[in-house]
Amino acid sequence: MENKRINGNDLIALGYKENHTLGAALKINSKRHGLTRTEMLGKFKAVLEDPSAYLADAVFGVLADAILGQDAVDASLITLNENPVGYSIYGESEIEAGAKEQMKVAMKLPVTVAGALMPDAHQGYGLPIGGVLATNNAVIPYGVGVDIGCRMALSIFDMPASLLDTETDTLKETILKHTRFGAGNGYLKHERVDHAVLENKLFSENNLLASLKDKAWTQLGSSGGGNHFVEFGMVEFNEKDEVLDTDKGVYLGLLTHSGSRGLGATVAAHYTKLAKSLCKLPYQAQNLAYLDLNTMEGQEYWMAMNLAGDYASACHEVIHEKIRAALGAELLAKIENHHNFAWKERWNEQEVVVHRKGATPAAKGVMGIIPGSMATPGFLVRGKGDMAAIQSASHGAGRLMSRTQAIKTLSSVELKNMLSDQGITLLGAGMDEAPMAYKDIHTVMASQKELVDIVAKFSPKIVRMADDGSRED
Repeated sequence: MENKRINGNDLIALGYKENHTLGAALKINSKRHGLTRTEMLGKFKAVLEDPSAYLADAVFGVLADAILGQDAVDASLITLNENPVGYSIYGESEIEAGAKEQMKVAMKLPVTVAGALMPDAHQGYGLPIGGVLATNNAVIPYGVGVDIGCRMALSIFDMPASLLDTETDTLKETILKHTRFGAGNGYLKHERVDHAVLENKLFSENNLLASLKDKAWTQLGSSGGGNHFVEFGMVEFNEKDEVLDTDKGVYLGLLTHSGSRGLGATVAAHYTKLAKSLCKLPYQAQNLAYLDLNTMEGQEYWMAMNLAGDYASACHEVIHEKIRAALGAELLAKIENHHNFAWKERWNEQEVVVHRKGATPAAKGVMGIIPGSMATPGFLVRGKGDMAAIQSASHGAGRLMSRTQAIKTLSSVELKNMLSDQGITLLGAGMDEAPMAYKDIHTVMASQKELVDIVAKFSPKIVRMADDGSRED
């Protein structure tokens, strides 16, 4: 018990309110300062009861000052709406309370118009992963997410899926040769490829982006850590799809998941900090700080976000083209969609900014890809345009447990047996990405039948992920 970390609930039990003072206390608590847990709690209680006595204290003086100045801080904050706007929720029984609470806070923002929570939702920073939020002329950097423009891309080749059994070694070698994974990883100068996205004028007009151009070039065509992947698998159409002009059958497919790498992460960090400095929200909503699109800062972020999205798309394009050329394959169809982004759209006859933080665009007729895990199927889908869901769907199965929990509790032997039973070859990845750490994809899909139609099923067979546990999203 003595080593148990003090958390916000412990401090609230002492009488602290959920405001910026609580944040100051938690920051001090990040180090024990040579005190036991009991002694720390005693100090926190004493400072709260008589802050003036601790103004000169080397450790707790900052907290004392925050307590005494809290009224002035409260007076300067943007007021949240007392009653949150209602929002739609799909697969509610499978969604943790923390994600719902975060969505409730988001629905109180003065710029909020509408919201929806997808069945793969789980708690994140600010807006939950799987949260969709429509706002009035405002963009929320943390409503977009850290990995701006993270996306899925599926290439369907005019090659039989049987190659996954007969040419396994060749396909493994192809993925290993033409992909690179992990935070900070990229290509040496003689390995780099060129792409039109690097000629975007913003790289010369925006100082932050100018400083990131060489990193962007270095990482072009690479993938992040965490849940990012490149997979060969079977794409199964149960009937001919007229739109894609693809006959019924089973094809060799290449599926990728990755985002805007270091470029997007740096843009997200910079503009989130800027938004927090300009948009002072109450403590529980501070990660939802927004930028008005009528301001210079809002326009800067909007343009940088769109560039990061284009860059993420370029990374997938490079990977897919390298592998297609290596296989000498003919491309039957390619489908791509992104999440972690904001779009200007029409909703109920008004223009809104739609944030999809871990949610797939699903307007009527729009194609999307919803993956499962390294050992469960994903689905090629077509949106139904459901307005209650703000024309959105889930972006995957969604995490069932945290990465830390998965590493501590899941069995590597169980994972190995599962992959072996299903004939899946895994190249890289850690236990934090084990299928058991994710929700059941079939339950998730059943919760959104009114949002999308399933067009085809993708079954992973050769899976490449970061092998060092690194992550950027």
